[in-house]
Order: sequence, then structure tokens, then C-alpha cells
Amino acid sequence: MKEQVAQLAKILKESSNIVFFGGAGVSTASHIPDFRSSDGLYSRKLNRHFTPEEAVSHSFFLYHPEEFYEFYKQNLVYPDAKPNACHESLAKLEEMGKLRAIVTQNIDGLHQAAGSQNVYELHGSVHRNYCMKCKAFYPAEYVLQAEGVPKCEKCGSIVKPDVVLYEEGLDDEVISGAVNAIAAADTLIIGGTSLVVYPAAGLIRYFHGNHLVLINKTPTSADRQADLLIQDDIAVVMKEAVEKMERL
Repeated sequence: MKEQVAQLAKILKESSNIVFFGGAGVSTASHIPDFRSSDGLYSRKLNRHFTPEEAVSHSFFLYHPEEFYEFYKQNLVYPDAKPNACHESLAKLEEMGKLRAIVTQNIDGLHQAAGSQNVYELHGSVHRNYCMKCKAFYPAEYVLQAEGVPKCEKCGSIVKPDVVLYEEGLDDEVISGAVNAIAAADTLIIGGTSLVVYPAAGLIRYFHGNHLVLINKTPTSADRQADLLIQDDIAVVMKEAVEKMERL
């Protein structure tokens, strides 16, 4: 991995418009489980009448709100999670003026917690919750502390997390911003994602820059397209690469 990290450090040094596209693997070092690995969320046996995939669908939310929130609070919100070395390294690259945007499939808000400013959250955030009727805003703490289904203090309607559930479409404005950022990038780093969730994974086709870097522990459908492929822990790789770049 040493040689690959050196290659990545050189790419970072030469680049001035980097975009990072990340998935659940970015946050596993922050003790947030991913979805599709052998010990990920979707491999869990719930001993219930529904699967994890069904539990995070729009129809399940509508027809079984109590069970939805029980599952949601236990499995999708991690209030004590802290940014890891990957989040911190990306924030440092942004501060240097090298990284222009982060496009993330994660809903944990850890990029912003690390200091990143320009973050496109494709699947929303657990930190934003809105009343379905009057649109009043509520933080994650309000949802976690509510007994059963959280209700709006103003009108009594259900409060829904601003996360994209199965059967729901992505936000057009977020998609547009992400596409424009990727299209303008000279380097695209894809990390911690299996690239199987569409339409999010399809965004990489808009990249026409100089370097496509792919960092993931397991193979992906885009491996052959990558100029640099690193199959290792992204938190370790990014930390070492940014530190090495600073010494170049």
C-alpha cells in the first residue's frame, strides 16, 4: 500500500479541483456500520416480520410508523459518533483549497462535524427532521428523545427525518450541485462505497477529469476505470496520503 499512498499523495499535490464521492465505508471507522458487508445492517436477522430494507422504505414509514421509528432510532442514528481520519483529512484538503466538494451517500453529518463546508448529502441527514404538515424543523435529539413516533409541538403531525427512504426520489437541487461539482473536477476520489446504489452511483459518469481514484476494501464495478485503485481502509489511506502530500 505504501507505493499506492505515495501515488495518491502526488495526485493530491498536483490537483486543484478535487471532488470526493463517498459511501458508508467512510464512517465505519467512526463505529457506524455499513449496509452490505458481511456484518452490515442488511445482513442482520431481526426476527421480525420485516427486513432491514423494508424498514427503511417510504411505504413502511407510512403504514408502520411505530416500527419504523423503533428500527430507525436503533440502527440509523448514532449521536455519539465522531469524525474519523478520513473526514478530518478531507476537511483539511478543503481548507487548503484543493477539495471543492464532497458528495456523500451518508446521512450521519460527520463531514460537516469535521469542518467540511461544501457537502452534497444525496440521501439527506438524520440531523434534519421536519413536521410533515407545517414543516417545522426538529434536530436529531428531538426524534431520539420522543417516545414512539415523534410529533410536532406546533400542530401535532408526525415529524419525518430528512432522509431519502426507498421508494423516494433524490433532491433535484442536491443532484444538480453534485453533478456540476463532479463534472468540473480534475480529480475524483471515490471511497467507501460499493457503487451499487443508484441513481447515486451513476453520478460518476459525469467525471471527465485527469485522475479517477478508487479506495474501497472490496471490489466495485468501477475498478477497471480507476487510474489508481487502493483496496484498503479509507481512513488510514487518506490520513497517510494527506500527510505525505504536505511533505512533498
